[in-house]
Amino acid sequence: MSQFFQFESDFVDSLRCIPMQVRFKLDCCGVKLKLPHWHQLTAAERQQLVDGPCSTEAEVQAYRERLRAMVQAHAGELPSDLPIEASPAWLDATIIPESVQLQAESVGATIHLDQWANLTPLQRFALIKLSRSQHENKNFLPALKEFQIV
Repeated sequence: MSQFFQFESDFVDSLRCIPMQVRFKLDCCGVKLKLPHWHQLTAAERQQLVDGPCSTEAEVQAYRERLRAMVQAHAGELPSDLPIEASPAWLDATIIPESVQLQAESVGATIHLDQWANLTPLQRFALIKLSRSQHENKNFLPALKEFQIV
């Protein structure tokens, strides 16, 4: 089942931006999908990427192959590869990444370890992505509110 966050509500109807759940799958399957490539995909293809399973090793490989074929069909090139983390931070409920702690402090919030542990891997992934310095951080505080941290 598709899970969109409230902080993504301004674009999920049209899927004009890559939603967190797809970005999560991209990190899992090791594909760097550029926004121009996303825009070249049909609405049905974007929805397939939203809905497509990407949990088991077989699903991850199938998702990767399907995504790469879609991009190549539209853009005439393959998307870049991303290194796949062996132990991604979003799976570790025992350590709050420093980038998340610093971003929380910058918006006047504190995340306690029990709050971090109670988040889903996708929620932790979103906070990690939203806390990175190269990312537009305007959705960090709305995400904290949505996840009932503040």
